[in-house]
Amino acid sequence: MTINHLVTHSGGFHADELLSSVILTRLFPNAQLVRSRDKAWITPDTDRIIYDVGGQFDAAAQIFDHHQRPNPLREDGQPYSSFGLIWAHYGRDYLTAMDVPHQDVDTIHASFDRSFVLPIDLLDNGTVNASEAGPFVGLTLPVLLESLKPQFDDHTKGADDRAFLDALSVARALVEAQVHRRAAKLRAEAIVMAAIEQAAEGRILELPMGMPFRAGIEKAGADHLLFVVHPRGEDWTLTTIRTGDDTFEARADLPAAWAGLTDAALEAASGVKGAKFCHNGRFIAVADSRDAILELAHLAVAEAE
Repeated sequence: MTINHLVTHSGGFHADELLSSVILTRLFPNAQLVRSRDKAWITPDTDRIIYDVGGQFDAAAQIFDHHQRPNPLREDGQPYSSFGLIWAHYGRDYLTAMDVPHQDVDTIHASFDRSFVLPIDLLDNGTVNASEAGPFVGLTLPVLLESLKPQFDDHTKGADDRAFLDALSVARALVEAQVHRRAAKLRAEAIVMAAIEQAAEGRILELPMGMPFRAGIEKAGADHLLFVVHPRGEDWTLTTIRTGDDTFEARADLPAAWAGLTDAALEAASGVKGAKFCHNGRFIAVADSRDAILELAHLAVAEAE
């Protein structure tokens, strides 16, 4: 079976069919994107996928609308938009096409659905109020994508379709960045877990480069770790480990005597030659070598304990 057409509705667009188009155009790059409400186009056929239009949801027939009654619901009773329906059916294939490792596909599919797809579904269905975003309501993804529509008095022929295609490139960049970010996080987690094993019962975790590390530390249950060191360009950094995503509180802070100091002043305060900088917030320090940063780290551990 060959998919020759990807069919969604014409006129103004919303985030759900735009983001659905990101997924489908990646999987079927040779298919023609058709924006139409003509009955001939929005009637199921073997050579097309129809979404956000047509008044039906039937994955076997390749039609994915959510405006009809009864509307399609998730297992927990929350409503789908066309994006959620497309993601549920084609998301794993999309991730594979994005070169996500096979063992990570299900994990990323679920996390992306929960944190990216579901909010789009809920907003599109009016299940949550965009005003809940408070002063940032104008910065929600659906609002930003829909701001790319033509202005109300732009009556030039094809304006809606041109705007849709322009917005599609923006939406594609955002979706792909989110997928790459999640895949990178899992790669980082594997590196962190190996480094934790190497650190054994030590208080300092040494990584080969800067990377997200807290998720791996928490997954490993490495509660004994206090600080992380890694190279950064020609220098090395020493960082604290935050206790949560929504706080700057750390397991241990760098010594108060180092706060805000640089170069000779930090060398004098710490007694470490090569110490270059300590942030006033005491969550990061920099030195010019691995030996120097490890010396700073051991001093920080000693003070914390």
